[in-house]
Amino acid sequence: QVQLVESGGGLVQAGGSLRLSCAVSGSIVSISNMGWHRQAPGKQRELVAVSSSDGTTTYADSVKGRFTISRDNAKNTVYLQMNSLKPEDTANYYCNLYWGSNPQGGYWGQGTQVTVSS
Repeated sequence: QVQLVESGGGLVQAGGSLRLSCAVSGSIVSISNMGWHRQAPGKQRELVAVSSSDGTTTYADSVKGRFTISRDNAKNTVYLQMNSLKPEDTANYYCNLYWGSNPQGGYWGQGTQVTVSS
């Protein structure tokens, strides 16, 4: 079974940086689309960034220029580098893996909490 495990979350001051990691079981990252989503209390889950299997990346407008998604196919790992963090970035961040065009139909990690203090 495909399993995704996020790590790297924590508490950081506004303006700081944090890097999240998502380790995937099996050698399937190279042929998969990988995404990061986040959900803050009382809000809907939001797509943050996507790394498609063809090498393209997509970002939510709210994080463009600050966040970078990357992957290491050999390590079956995807990363989310978060710079210039803001309090509004505070959320539980989820990694997902999917094929086709529907992230909701893929696999999900259990999340890692990111808290940005002001």
